[in-house]
Amino acid sequence: MINYNGNFIDQSSTDLINRGFLFGDCVFDTLKIVNNNILFWEEHYLRLMSSIRVLRMEIPDKFTPDFLEKEILKTNSQIDINFSGRVRLSVFRSGGGLYSPESSDPSYVIQSKRSNDLLFENFEKPYKVDLYKDYFIQPNLLSNLKTNNKVLNVIGSIYASENELDNCILLNDNKDVTEFLNGNIFTVNGSNISTPPLSSGCLNGVMRKKIIELVNASPGLELNETKISPFELISSNEIWLTNSICGIIAISDYRNKKFSNTQAKHLIELINMKIKNI
Repeated sequence: MINYNGNFIDQSSTDLINRGFLFGDCVFDTLKIVNNNILFWEEHYLRLMSSIRVLRMEIPDKFTPDFLEKEILKTNSQIDINFSGRVRLSVFRSGGGLYSPESSDPSYVIQSKRSNDLLFENFEKPYKVDLYKDYFIQPNLLSNLKTNNKVLNVIGSIYASENELDNCILLNDNKDVTEFLNGNIFTVNGSNISTPPLSSGCLNGVMRKKIIELVNASPGLELNETKISPFELISSNEIWLTNSICGIIAISDYRNKKFSNTQAKHLIELINMKIKNI
């Protein structure tokens, strides 16, 4: 029996109290959908399967790219036959048990939300950030995954709101720059574009991967996956927040410095060209 906000529910008739809820035994992916097309679906699918393996869940034979894509699009069609928006695909371990699970079979939940934003926006609005130093990310493989264990990101977001910030930059236990609250971080110094390596504990972001590919394919630009100290941020020309929903957000203010967005606008145009050709 479950008491949910004063209402009693028979536990056998619901999966409300699942291992994702109880233990964070869950991974998820956030997808951008444009006119029923899942952007970068192959990369999202491969990351999701890799994450499931890291958590030692069994991958059913039916969990093919085609099966999950059809389930996502079938869900979206309940909202709009020509859906555009965002989808959260969560996969949690089924069954009971305490810390030691009784099963390694996965279950999935698909949540869809419609949006009219088809292309990535050239973000021109002020966007102010600062460091969040109350808690730190551990630089290990688990931190590269999108799991339900996001308490640090939640309280960091509250800190940002309380301090009139749009976002915060997270550090790892070594006090190296790692990522933003909701995406990866890139810095720009002339033609050199840098981002923390996965060994820093940053999210293995799909948009991070696509930007690395774009920079490596762009003549005159150089991409470095390297440690970034907080002191190096001030000397940068640009700082970017990147994720699969927003694309690239160019930071306008960090501490007392204003930043430009020239390279960010260029890469957003390249990404949008790919979307238009889908």
